[in-house]
Parts: sequence; structure tokens; C-alpha cells
Amino acid sequence: MPKTSPTNAPGYVTITLHSHLPYVVNHGTWPHGLEWLCEAAAETYLPLLRIFGRLERDNIFLKPNINLSPILLEQLAHPVFKSEFILYLNRKIEAAIKDCEEYQKKGDAHMAHVAEYWRGFFASALADFEALGHDIISGFRRFNDSGAIEVFTCAATHGYFPLLGTDASIRAQVRTGVETHKKHLGKAPRGIWVPECGYRPSGDWAFPVTPAGGNYDGRPKHFQRAGVEQILAENGIQYFFIDTHLVENSAHFTPYEQLAVRAPHAFEEHAGTPRVSFYQPFFADTPDRKKAHVAFFTRDPRTSIQVWSGDHGYPGDGNYLDFHKKKFPGGHRYWQVTGPRVDLGDKTPYHPDWASGRTREHAADFARITAEAIQKYPTRNVPPILTAPFDAELFGHWWYEGPQFLENVAREFAKDSSPLKLITCGEYLDRFPPVGYVPLEEGSWGKNGTNEVWLNPDTAWTWKHIYPAEFAVQDMARSGKWRGNEPATRLAKQLCRELLLLESSDWQFLITTGAARDYAEMRFDTHLQQFRDLCLAWKKFDSTGEINGEAMHVLESLEKRDSVFADIKPELWAD
Repeated sequence: MPKTSPTNAPGYVTITLHSHLPYVVNHGTWPHGLEWLCEAAAETYLPLLRIFGRLERDNIFLKPNINLSPILLEQLAHPVFKSEFILYLNRKIEAAIKDCEEYQKKGDAHMAHVAEYWRGFFASALADFEALGHDIISGFRRFNDSGAIEVFTCAATHGYFPLLGTDASIRAQVRTGVETHKKHLGKAPRGIWVPECGYRPSGDWAFPVTPAGGNYDGRPKHFQRAGVEQILAENGIQYFFIDTHLVENSAHFTPYEQLAVRAPHAFEEHAGTPRVSFYQPFFADTPDRKKAHVAFFTRDPRTSIQVWSGDHGYPGDGNYLDFHKKKFPGGHRYWQVTGPRVDLGDKTPYHPDWASGRTREHAADFARITAEAIQKYPTRNVPPILTAPFDAELFGHWWYEGPQFLENVAREFAKDSSPLKLITCGEYLDRFPPVGYVPLEEGSWGKNGTNEVWLNPDTAWTWKHIYPAEFAVQDMARSGKWRGNEPATRLAKQLCRELLLLESSDWQFLITTGAARDYAEMRFDTHLQQFRDLCLAWKKFDSTGEINGEAMHVLESLEKRDSVFADIKPELWAD
């Protein structure tokens, strides 16, 4: 068992890694599709497990909160991924060998050395995968069980809560996520990554777009919705994460009524103006406080930019591996960033040792700026905690040296001279429970802190189709007609799966950013058509009590193609 973080530290840092990819198994390979998952597994997930192991041997622990989204867990456990990943790694190894031979013939000893470096990197990934029994999840489960890391959950398919049309849909996303986490990790999650940090309080809500066909199926256009924290509490979730601006916009703080303290203790002074502290967790305020004690941690703005920004942060250092320039056909990268806005043709050769040295320098700098941040904005009554959340795929995939940086961060904070210590969110809450409630506004960590990345003129059409699909599944679930009928139960379950896949926030994100717009639109249309085919079969069953052979053939093909969440429960959508 690893040692716990010191109880008497003057302050803490908690690093959060959000690991998620949309469902790509059986939906394309390259340039968009299963290749994404193989890249993330080889360049992020396995390297993270590697550094956890090295740190453990030295009795040092990064103590990160790691979110493995439910749909990612389902894919990492999928036999198609497991078989394809071995082929992928062997292709990368063979490409590196050919590159090495090519560079040797050209007399370029340095590039041949880098090619050999890549052969070793992917050979290590293959060896690690074999040692895990082709089960990457088991590696995270081991460190989670030991307390070295804290694995927590996400919505089932990363549905964007503020825009989903029914509370039943949010409840099903959360409950399915929790159950999937328990299935793969062996224990219930304490926290959740609310997709895109998308929060919405309770209150009156109106559909932002009119459902396709203009039919609300008898539902009101305006109605009262539960707050996100209420639904999280129903599922045993104890904490989530929000973006900075939601705290900055907070109107007031309310301490526990039973505590004889004054409200200002939760505030800090900034430019002469009091604001709620970024550096301690609070409960999200809710109409019924007795039923919803769910804490939130707030993203620290400075450290976030310093770590993820390619323009202003560590990844933009000229010594680090350039992400964009690749040698084909193998796709290996042999060039460094070189400098800001340097053209691809002017990139200089990559030196792994130089880059490794920079990770140590940047880790020391990260330790310094976190200490400065906490000293500048101290909390009262409890030791402050700085929350640094990132997409996990930044570390290793987008920023190749990212895992080395994290390892060195752990070593920096483990020094006796470090004024701060690393801790998981759960460990911190056990020692220092929140002292009061803060009301939060609707928002996200997307552009301008609003919903606009997921709802805009380019994506509004997706919501016009999502809302009728949600209505149809809710009506099906409320009918309960699948119960006791094996084919109908299978049909009901697949309808729920296709709705979940349709609700993935990734489709709107990829459309808006243009990163893979054609693929995202194709995937949305695919799941929409599959949903409609299943819905037609359900309507016939609803009226005749039978599912004909053609409908069963369609169902069987979709069960094979979109075989996720085997234990999905249609009744979750009945609420």
C-alpha cells in the first residue's frame, strides 16, 4: 500500500487526467477511427502505467485523479481493439526498422538513431501490452486498488448535460457510467468528469431548438429541470470539476447553517474585490441541500495554460517532438518543434535526450508556479488545494514527453523541500470536507465558457434529431413492454445504445472545430439511421407483439457492430 499524502502539508496539488475517446471500434480505421484509439493506447495509456510503475518502485506517487470514460473502458476491453492493437504496434515497429535502414543508407546516423528509438518505444508498448494480458484496464485497476491513483467516471458516452432534452437522459448517462465503471474497476467511483465541464443548475429550461417535425410528443416546451448535482448525488457521486469562470461568476457563498462562521471565510481578495476561492472545494448549491452534497473542484487558470498551451506553455518548447510533421508511410516523427510557428520544412532533427532534460526543468517550474499561486490566493481554515485538470491524451499523444513531465512533477513534489504535496480529490475530501454551498451558473470549459461549441449554426441540426430520439426511448422505457420477451429486450437495449452513441458530445465538437467534421457528421447520421431502423421495428412490435425476421437481422447486425454496455438497463430512461 502506498503512503498517503502528508496530513500537515501547508497546501496540496491535485492533477486530473480526463481520458476519453468516442466510440470508434467497427467504425473506420484510418485516418479517423480505430487508429485514434491505438495511438492513445500506445502513446498515452501505456506510458502512464509505465511511469506509475517507476514511481512506485521509488515509493513516490503522482496521486492523479484519472477519468477513464465508460465508452473508453468498453473499447479498451473490446476484442476487436485488442487484436487490432497488436497489429498496429507491429506495423509501427516494422516502419521504424525500415526507416532506420533507409537513414543508414543515406549516412544519416542521427536520424537512424531516432528510428531505432521509435522501434524500442513501440516494442516496449507491445511488451507491456503482453505483460498485462492484453488488458490495459487491469493496469489502472491495480494502481487504483493500491491508492496510487484514483480512477473516477464520466457520463456513459460523454453526452453534454446542459443540452440533453430530458433528465432521464442525463440520469441514464450517469447511471450507465457508474455501472460500467464498477464492472471494469471493481468498485464504485467517487467522482465524475462532467463532460466538457458542462454544468446546469436546477430551474426552468426550454428546448434551444425545435425538435425535427416540430413535435414535442405532448411534452411542454418549458419545464423544470433537476440540477446536474442532484442527479450526481442520486448516483452516489461525491465530486466533479468545473471551469474557473463558473466560480468567478458566483453570486454568493452560504456556509453550513450549523457552523458558527461568517460567509467571508470562503472568499479571497483579488484586486480589492472578494471572490470565492479557486483553491478549496465547495458544495454546489441546490434547492434541497439535504439530498445533494456534491462537491466541486475548480480549475486553476494559470497552471492549466502553462501545461496545455502549445503557444504559451511547455509543449511549445523547441526541444520537444513536433506533433505535425511525420515521415510516411510509417508515420513516425523525427523532428522537434524547433521554434514558434516554424514551417514544417524548416523543422530540425529531434533529440530525445535534449527533450527529456527539458521535462525535468519544466517540472521544477510547475512546482514553483503552483506554490506561487497558492501563496497569492491563500484559503482560510483548511489547507488550499490547487486543481490542475487536463485531457489525458495531451500527455504522450499531443505532447510526446508529457508522461516524462508528469513523472518528474511527482519527483519534485516528493522532495522534502517542496511546500506542497500531491493528493487525490477523494483523499482531500476525506480530510477536509467542504464548508459550504456556492451557487453555480450554467457553463462549460468550451469557448467563452458557454454551450456554443456544442450548439451553433453548424450543429443545431443534430439537436433537432437528438430530442425526438430521447422522447422515443423514454416512451419505450415507460411502456415496459420489452419485459419478459427476449427479442424485445434485445431491441430495447440496442435502442438505448444507439441513443447513447447519438448523444456523444464528440460529434458536435468535431463539427465545430473542423478537426474531423466529415467523419463526425457521418457518424451522427449513421447512428441516427440505425436508431430509426430500430425504432421502426419497435413500433411494429408495439402494435403487433412480434419482431419479424428482417427486423431481427437488422438488430443482430447492430448488436455486433455497436456491442457496448452489455448490461444496459432500458428502465433507466423511464424516469
